[in-house]
Amino acid sequence: MIRPPLSNPGATLRQMWSEGIVVMPGAFSALTAAAAHKQGAKAVYLSGGAITNNLLGVPDIALITLNEMATVAAQACQAAPVPMVCDADTGFGEAWNVARAVIELERAGLAGIHLEDQVMPKRCGHLDGKDLVSSAQMVEKIEAAVAAKRNPDFLIIARTDARGVEGFESAAARAQAYVAAGADAIFPEGLTSEEEFAQFRAAVPGVPLLANMTEFGKTPLIPAARFQELGYQMVIFPVTALRVMLKAVEEFYGDLLRTGTQAEWMDRMRTRRELYETLDYDQYLGPVSW
Repeated sequence: MIRPPLSNPGATLRQMWSEGIVVMPGAFSALTAAAAHKQGAKAVYLSGGAITNNLLGVPDIALITLNEMATVAAQACQAAPVPMVCDADTGFGEAWNVARAVIELERAGLAGIHLEDQVMPKRCGHLDGKDLVSSAQMVEKIEAAVAAKRNPDFLIIARTDARGVEGFESAAARAQAYVAAGADAIFPEGLTSEEEFAQFRAAVPGVPLLANMTEFGKTPLIPAARFQELGYQMVIFPVTALRVMLKAVEEFYGDLLRTGTQAEWMDRMRTRRELYETLDYDQYLGPVSW
């Protein structure tokens, strides 16, 4: 149901991870954020890749604009009363662009964002052929992000893609530099084993860590409970729901165009009543009340 965003989602998220790992399903719209919440999600991740795919129908190569991302984030934060972390890619430019991105995305109602140390145009973190900005350039972006946030609880999460470009030791060294610059948490992208996740935790002690449990990439499937054992505070599943949805939608379109009817799909779709329950339709029939 539409409502004002949480008053301090960053503080809420920080409290949540103090009690155990926070599992964050990936959403890409207000409706999918609401659906995740209805299924019991306590926090949500807004994937830049999934939002780009869904909104523009193009690959995740930095074609989405800050205004487009902020709009989706604001809509999602109004639809689901849970803390959300949003992908801010490379900050949509250099340090001043990063500062504006923080202003706009914090205003949307998010708990925080993550910034990555790739050059523009960026690539998916689990693809080869990436290039990185220097550690000093990324530090400048992080410092700009920290200076621009109004609420100290708003999370600036620094993502490093160095593991697949410069090696594990560089990834750890960059992470340490990003923490020194003021990053609230670190997102090590493209780690290839449980052992590397454990080694990264040991190399970057004392700071919250976010794990990316994407599928079909360089990271094996690792359950959230195992990430907690490895010392991680958050785990995201960024594009999983989009992939599930797209497979179902494409199969339905193909079947509809072959048969001319949806009859065989009636038990594979949400009913009108079930859709209305996700949308809290009945609550819109009375006065505004939260």
